[in-house]
Amino acid sequence: MIPRYSRPEMIRIWEPENKFRIWFEIEAHVCDAQAQLGIIPNSAAKAVWENGNKPYTAERIAHINDIEKITKHDIIAFTTELAEHVGADARFIHQGITSSDILDTCLAIQLTQATNILLTDVDELLVALEGRAFETKNLVCIGRSHGIHAEPMTFGLKFASFYAEFQRVRERILMARKDIATCAISGAVGTFANIDPFVEDYVAKKLGLVPEPISTQVVPRDRHAMFFATLGVVASSIERVATEIRNLQRTEIHEVEEYFSLGQKGSSAMPHKRNPVLTENIIGLVRLIRSMVIPALENVALWHERDISHSSVERIIGPDSTIVLDFVFARLTDVVSNLVIYSDAVQRNLDQLGGLIFSQRVLLALTQAGMSREVAYKIVQRNAMQVWSGKGHFLGLLKTDKDVISLLEISKIESLFDYSYHTKNIGVIFQRVFGRSE
Repeated sequence: MIPRYSRPEMIRIWEPENKFRIWFEIEAHVCDAQAQLGIIPNSAAKAVWENGNKPYTAERIAHINDIEKITKHDIIAFTTELAEHVGADARFIHQGITSSDILDTCLAIQLTQATNILLTDVDELLVALEGRAFETKNLVCIGRSHGIHAEPMTFGLKFASFYAEFQRVRERILMARKDIATCAISGAVGTFANIDPFVEDYVAKKLGLVPEPISTQVVPRDRHAMFFATLGVVASSIERVATEIRNLQRTEIHEVEEYFSLGQKGSSAMPHKRNPVLTENIIGLVRLIRSMVIPALENVALWHERDISHSSVERIIGPDSTIVLDFVFARLTDVVSNLVIYSDAVQRNLDQLGGLIFSQRVLLALTQAGMSREVAYKIVQRNAMQVWSGKGHFLGLLKTDKDVISLLEISKIESLFDYSYHTKNIGVIFQRVFGRSE
């Protein structure tokens, strides 16, 4: 991924230094396990750690790459370079295992490391959402369905809804991490013909993984498909928040605005512009994350015990999807934390439809007073349509409608236009979401 959309901690997971370090540890732990079984000398396993356990510097990585240009095989290039450091005992390295044992176990570790960062990202976003939810808990705003004014709610409910969703996001990432964190050290077609199953158990424990119950030459790719599909769902949750912010920033609504810093410019042509560039950027990037789900799904059906068609895909989508998702999490947290909320615009929009947002209360009051729902709906809608046509305020029209005042006193009608009626259960919802209402 290009540096513009990358953060250092996540990048380090996918850099050659980390990859080769993991490869080395897998090979060394395999040697330790085989030494315990008496298959190779203890001195050989010790030599691997003592002589091969050196930093993977730029020079060392370049040398491995030079060897790969000749061998056309990355694991052979790696073990060849490692042998140069280990010496004669290098003949005991990589005994009975296959390249995918190293590659798949390494990928499991890298994806696990990546999810650990993503979980931290989610936690930081949850803190920001919770803070804004309680800050705006009682800020009454208009709720919208189909983009049209519906009934009053509060801004705090918007943030609480996002918070609840990202609690689910956190659980999904945890499940994805658990599903992907398996180790396969089972040999050429997964039969353990040339490697004792004890080795797999030993390596898995050392690396914080669990043994793959049954592998072929590779870990079954349904695990990876589910992992990347989960990232796609997470990306869509991020998009929901970003889309709401973009919509609320539109000039015609203007209830919120991304923080516009001193010296920031919105347009090269129009100096007045203050655009929702951060959330637009987020939405573009989550499209990229979701685009990686289909290739991951197509990787599941490999030929027989394995082919290599999945490999090139995963070399791209593993780093890119996690790096981009880490970036958009951080960007969204920044947007939420610094979001400007314009309470005057919120109130203006509440008043925009001349009281029509209380139509359901009037409908219910008429039915409770004895009128059939069908007749009540017709009467309420008749008055509402006049407001839409610019012929008055809803409350005023109802006060002069003989069908309405025949059942409802004027004071009763006026009492129906009360925002607090719509917010009386906000505390209950907050208790459900946050475990507290204040």
